[in-house]
Amino acid sequence: MTTAATPLIELNSVYTAYKGAARPTLSDISLSIGKGEYVVIGGPNGAGKTTLLESINGMLPIAHGTARVCGYDVRGDGYHVRCRVGYLLQNFSFDPLTPFTVEEVVLMGRYGKIGLFRKPGQDDHEAVQDALRLLEIEDLAKRPIGQLSGGQQQKVLLAQSLARNPEILLLDEPFSNLDMFAREAINSLLSRLVARGVTVVIVSHAFDDLPDSSVRVVVMRDGRICLDRECKPAEVAQVIRNTGSAAPNA
Repeated sequence: MTTAATPLIELNSVYTAYKGAARPTLSDISLSIGKGEYVVIGGPNGAGKTTLLESINGMLPIAHGTARVCGYDVRGDGYHVRCRVGYLLQNFSFDPLTPFTVEEVVLMGRYGKIGLFRKPGQDDHEAVQDALRLLEIEDLAKRPIGQLSGGQQQKVLLAQSLARNPEILLLDEPFSNLDMFAREAINSLLSRLVARGVTVVIVSHAFDDLPDSSVRVVVMRDGRICLDRECKPAEVAQVIRNTGSAAPNA
């Protein structure tokens, strides 16, 4: 299921296993996602949702099958994939003594485009300011990242992903540390990005912060996809709950 002739994400019979694992974490995953889609990945704990995001982003080796993202083979061109994908980790936090400022952390999102041995240029600094403005955290620019609240750090990391002008955003529980008002603001921002053609793939247990239009729901269980369909935002929680908790042979 996809809305684009040439998908931005295309997985075919993908198996992924963590080093030393007795069996694959993902089994026979086939998934095609087009430009400008908003996809919610749901399912119980341990279903493989985070592993799926890591596999798309080339962070985990694919044991079997093929994966292409933004036209690149994830196995051989992981660097090029990660230059085009923004990835927000789940529950990542900074030590209070981390010496980097918010501005510096967001600028790190540009390093894939800049290269390790080149100095940031005007375009890079403008991208940082644009990202800070989108997340409404310009006032935090000079603050040490370790001295911010969990919710503020979450916004900074999202700004870091946006600073690279990604074609795809992979978000793992992006609302977990945010209050109701921040969640509403980020939901509105994600809706605007999707309207501009950015593909958003989100793992979340918070289903009250979704676009007003139909969203695509992919439900996982035991490392496999057991449902892939579009539904109304108000139906998402029930669809995921019913499908993710169903008996494997039901």
